[in-house]
Amino acid sequence: MEQTFSFEQKVLPEWVDYNGHMNDAEYARAFSWAGEAFLDYIGLGESGRAEHSYTIFTLETHICYLKEAHEGETLTIKSQLLDTDEKRLHQFLTMVNAQGDIVSTMELMLMGMDQKEGRPAPFPEKVAKKVEEIFVVDSKKDRPKQAGRQIGIRKK
Repeated sequence: MEQTFSFEQKVLPEWVDYNGHMNDAEYARAFSWAGEAFLDYIGLGESGRAEHSYTIFTLETHICYLKEAHEGETLTIKSQLLDTDEKRLHQFLTMVNAQGDIVSTMELMLMGMDQKEGRPAPFPEKVAKKVEEIFVVDSKKDRPKQAGRQIGIRKK
């Protein structure tokens, strides 16, 4: 199935902790950089934010750490829109290594904000059109098994 958006990033030396692999906070950084690239892709990069006086706020995230990542390793972060409405995006990011193993996932809820009003507002028309194009493709994909997970200790 067609991949609507992906982002590549190498594990930087400063991202590696005393355990010899990528620190948990750096997974969030890599996902954040991918998120910024995604916003640029849908028309809300620096120039789009200025043109529309519109931005995106992150309301909630959930990260699952599934495999270690090591210095210099190339990671690809793939996006899937799980849902959307006039001003929100429910996005799922999957980080994979060069072997295709899932290293980590991040589930996000994002909200569009009118910068002049300081309030949630519908996406600008050009952005809404791009989001809809992406969602048409992504909605046909299987829902990732980590999506919608809840933190808790499983009782036996």
